[in-house]
Amino acid sequence: MAERLKAPPAAGVPILQIAGLNVFYGRSHAVQGVDLTLQHGVLSVVGRNGMGKTTMCKAIMGLVPIASGSIRFFGEEIAGRSPAEVARLGIGYVPQGRRLWRSLTVDEHLRLMQRGKRGAWTPERIYEVFPRLAERRNNGGGQLSGGEQQMLAISRALLLNPRLLVMDEPTEGLAPVIVAHVEEMLVRLADQGDVAILVIEQNIGVATQMSDPVAIMVNGRINRIIASATLAGDRDLQQRLLGVGRHGHDETDAASDAAPAAGTSRPAVPAPAGPTRVYISNPVIPNRWSQAVPAARIEAQARTISRPTLATRDGQPVGAIRPLAAAVSSEPYVVVAGTLDTKGEELRFIRDLIRAEGLRTRLVDLSTSGKSAGGDVTPQEIALASPKGSAGIASGDRGTAVAAMTEAFKAWLPRQQGLLGIISAGGSGATAMVTPAMQALPVGLPKLMISTMASGDVRAYVGATDIAMLHAVTDVQGVNRVSRLVLGNGAHAIAAMAKARLAELKPEPSRRREPE
Repeated sequence: MAERLKAPPAAGVPILQIAGLNVFYGRSHAVQGVDLTLQHGVLSVVGRNGMGKTTMCKAIMGLVPIASGSIRFFGEEIAGRSPAEVARLGIGYVPQGRRLWRSLTVDEHLRLMQRGKRGAWTPERIYEVFPRLAERRNNGGGQLSGGEQQMLAISRALLLNPRLLVMDEPTEGLAPVIVAHVEEMLVRLADQGDVAILVIEQNIGVATQMSDPVAIMVNGRINRIIASATLAGDRDLQQRLLGVGRHGHDETDAASDAAPAAGTSRPAVPAPAGPTRVYISNPVIPNRWSQAVPAARIEAQARTISRPTLATRDGQPVGAIRPLAAAVSSEPYVVVAGTLDTKGEELRFIRDLIRAEGLRTRLVDLSTSGKSAGGDVTPQEIALASPKGSAGIASGDRGTAVAAMTEAFKAWLPRQQGLLGIISAGGSGATAMVTPAMQALPVGLPKLMISTMASGDVRAYVGATDIAMLHAVTDVQGVNRVSRLVLGNGAHAIAAMAKARLAELKPEPSRRREPE
């Protein structure tokens, strides 16, 4: 049986040293001669999907067979050992996707992982580091938001009191506010010297903030190890090796390029006639296991926007074409917004109650999965309003997509006409995604957020605005006896506020003067 390394390592011995590592899946060469060394602190490894990053993590943990190569932990060879032996040596693992038990509560997760002699990390210390978990200690793993699940997955690994923590995509799918919290916590852990951390990331901002230097993985190999500042500032390198950065020209660049010089007049540009095709550059992000998306498929998935024919006077168009994002229904309405791929049942329940009050609604889908879940407004339409274009939302990286959707919805919502109010429901991710758009609306326009974050510090979400926050109690997980009451209260509240606003907007009927 493998035992935890008790003796301190000799000076200069790396915490983790990988040399000539090769891993195959059948005939597919997933990891190709990887050489990587972690001396201390934090080391980030970045790369696109399918580059072999997760396979490298699994090889370290003994979860996949190794064809050849060496993996040394404080100088001791661990290649070929079982996952249990690797864990007992002092390596903790936070897998991609969190892998929690839905039926166990937060506290049961933590108590289950604390075995044998108590070390520096205990459930009590976990609750101090993650006060949100303390609030949710009696909730099951399936009742937690994405951010809370990631906190619990990290805590579960820390309770083994590891000397090395291997983390695969720890910020995937998290809202920017939660990403910042996780990033800060991991850097603090490394600075305290409690544990060294190997982080696998696709978020360039997180990777470069957490470690210096950063390793870049391309086609199963470590392509280079580069200074964080150099990687963060080199957009061409990011685009070439990681598939991120600029996709053509940003809209802001195009606007500045097209601006006329001072004192000159802008030449008239005729409005395009007929339908316009809107393309997604890559409907499915290619990787080294698949071929690039064929042009025929891109063409097939393009959306057509029909432009109205403008009236003309003396051969010149009268009026202007409204952008797609400004299209509205003919009557005032309430927006019900959220991620329909994860909260569709709950959001439709709210919508139906508002409709029962005699109000029109628009169900806005903010899903970042790349698929529409049947809302009145699709994620693709919201993406078109993004100040930076739709490339970030279609990037394939969940964290990048969430941040991009947040900015897009913030740009889209204030342009809408006939808006009576907005309501949303969700966990930390939906709260961070919707509230910035609410903040952009005028004071007095009804805004209601049903959120699990309402029990904590909501200043980051509400700010100096009139957003009403309603505690969700059940994490808005399904429609059940309790959530019906909570969601129903929110729906009836926004309906009442919307009716009051509608009454204010309607002109008073003119009084008929009776003849004297």
